[in-house]
Amino acid sequence: MNKSAAGKPASGVGLSLAFAALFALAVGDLRAGDAFSSSLVPSPDTRVARAIRPWIESGELPGAVSILCDGGRTEVTCAGWADVAAKRPISLDDIFMQCSQTKGFCGVTAAILVEEGRLSLDDPVSKYLPEFATLWVKTSETNDMLVCRKAKTPLTVRMCLNHTGGFPFSIPAKSPLLPGGGWSGGMPLRSAAATAASQPLLFEPGTSGKYSNTGIDVAAAVVQTVCGMPWERFLQERVLDPLGMTATGFKPTKEQISGQIHLYECHANAPATWKRQHGQMQRPYDGDHVFPSAGAGLWTTARDQVKFYRMLMNGGVGDNGARILEEKTVRDLLATPSRPNGDYSLGFNAPPGGKGWFGHGGAWGTNCQVDMDGKRLKLWVVQLNGGPRPWDKARAAAEDDFFEENIDRADENAYTGRTE
Repeated sequence: MNKSAAGKPASGVGLSLAFAALFALAVGDLRAGDAFSSSLVPSPDTRVARAIRPWIESGELPGAVSILCDGGRTEVTCAGWADVAAKRPISLDDIFMQCSQTKGFCGVTAAILVEEGRLSLDDPVSKYLPEFATLWVKTSETNDMLVCRKAKTPLTVRMCLNHTGGFPFSIPAKSPLLPGGGWSGGMPLRSAAATAASQPLLFEPGTSGKYSNTGIDVAAAVVQTVCGMPWERFLQERVLDPLGMTATGFKPTKEQISGQIHLYECHANAPATWKRQHGQMQRPYDGDHVFPSAGAGLWTTARDQVKFYRMLMNGGVGDNGARILEEKTVRDLLATPSRPNGDYSLGFNAPPGGKGWFGHGGAWGTNCQVDMDGKRLKLWVVQLNGGPRPWDKARAAAEDDFFEENIDRADENAYTGRTE
């Protein structure tokens, strides 16, 4: 049965006026070639809205954005607050830190160069970054004494992008004052890569897997070397600008920061509490200490982010007609795992065979997954730390109802809210 985009009628007395007031009903200016994202209008009576209502009202979930697409059907929810204290409703145009969802943007830039014949994923990284010619692998550590041996297998670009390179999650030198080195900023990509090359790997390249911001940053440094310009500029010129992603970048403006979706700490059966910043990030977010990080550095808005993921859903072409990649490239390199017995491609979690949902999550709970064959998309935006998050089960059931099926969420959950 084909259900309407508005969802099922609300039962009982319906939504209270107080709850309805928590919904932001904002529509962006219509721009040429940007009809889909500009036409998105949140509704207070969607499946997801009804599912998460109890936690919005209790304050356990401060605010959330959901966008569901299934062919021509779309359901958009903006529930609760971007800033609880100021009673500022959350909207599609509020910026947020997408953290590890940045990894997929790096994967796309690498795929562009592969498609153009300028890069091979199985090239040794040392072909582009000479300091990676000789690498060391940690074998043991006793009483602060490291024992290492030379790596036997060359580190490849593919290994950096699918987390099989042997890198630690982060490098302390990136942000010495933060635990583990922090997630974004700290030093330029080229310097971060050189520092990573000087430190021992955790295992022989290609023999195991460890989720790593460092490996993604190394891959971005390779892209930077191949294209002959800063990685963030290449990303801007080849992906963000063509897709019309004008609100996405590594250094949000002061105006954007004033309207950001705030970060909150979750508590069991109690309202979430405001969190000034996470321990892995340094303020000011637009300061001189901030450098682009391919592992976890991009800020964006829901209206902007959906343009990127719909490009992937559409096989490499944006809703505005901008062709970023060929469909075969998206399917073979991004939608299909590139490591043995793994679920990871080039910056995305992906199912075997390139059939089904692929995408990525972020540390603060954001996630977006797309299905190329079914032309389906599910985007979820929150800015939360800690747990529990009891609304996730209700939200998942609402999404399943929209798509009229049970969705395998193993890969999605693996990278959502992940901090190392």
